[in-house]
Amino acid sequence: MANVAIATDSNSGITQAAAREMGIRVLPMPFYINEKLFFEDITLTQEEFYRHLAEDADISTSQPAPGDVTDLWDEMLKTHDQVVYIPMSSGLSASCETALMLSADYKGRVFVVDNQRISITQRQSALDALEMARAGMDGRAIHDTLMRERLEASIYITVDTLKYLKKGGRVTAAGAAIGAVLNIKPVLQIQGDKLDAFAKARGWKSAKKTMLDAMEKDITQRFAGKEVHLSAAYTCSDEEAQEWKRELQDRFPGYEIHMDRLSLSVACHIGAGSMAVACSRKVEF
Repeated sequence: MANVAIATDSNSGITQAAAREMGIRVLPMPFYINEKLFFEDITLTQEEFYRHLAEDADISTSQPAPGDVTDLWDEMLKTHDQVVYIPMSSGLSASCETALMLSADYKGRVFVVDNQRISITQRQSALDALEMARAGMDGRAIHDTLMRERLEASIYITVDTLKYLKKGGRVTAAGAAIGAVLNIKPVLQIQGDKLDAFAKARGWKSAKKTMLDAMEKDITQRFAGKEVHLSAAYTCSDEEAQEWKRELQDRFPGYEIHMDRLSLSVACHIGAGSMAVACSRKVEF
């Protein structure tokens, strides 16, 4: 029986404190703010990030340095036989491809999972991996199970402003201006390796209903007869987030809904004020 350690990155939304409680490791993602290097939840807090965002600072994401990745693995392999590492989706960052390349030197001791997830669905993958490791599965079996389940998840996000989508080239300047006048709230979807447009809504009430309806369709049709994990995330205020959670609980009674702040790598592309809901199929092993 292999002694398997689980690691992910901070795109999962798992804080360093939570990771210690869970018994996993989280590699902090690097950010450049006005050309100065910061690391999520190490030298950059959520509050500091949003302050810089509100000040229109020049913020860009980056991938972890290869040495930081291998240093983490080397440290974990001092106490474990194998490591399962779950980075953010390869469709959203080159960090997964880099990790896959680096793992080739570890000769079957490090398994990198490109399971096409980010944020709260990536977090669930880490929890699933931890459960499988504790059940005695080896690194290869955990990797193969997560890869099999990689597309069995959905995230729906509504943003408060089109400003950051315009910055990222996902919305034209004219489209952003018209959207602001008409109070358009785009609903975005992450299902697989991309952030895609899903629907347009007029105002928050309509946007929330669109997300709730989409999630209900996933649960009752796409995952019919299967157990799912239901989660929520946000970049809005804590008070607005709790109201969103109550709306989810009213619509989906009986589910234990985990809620987290969205990881900063997502937040820098959508800005403050957003809300999200996600589900992932419960892994069978």
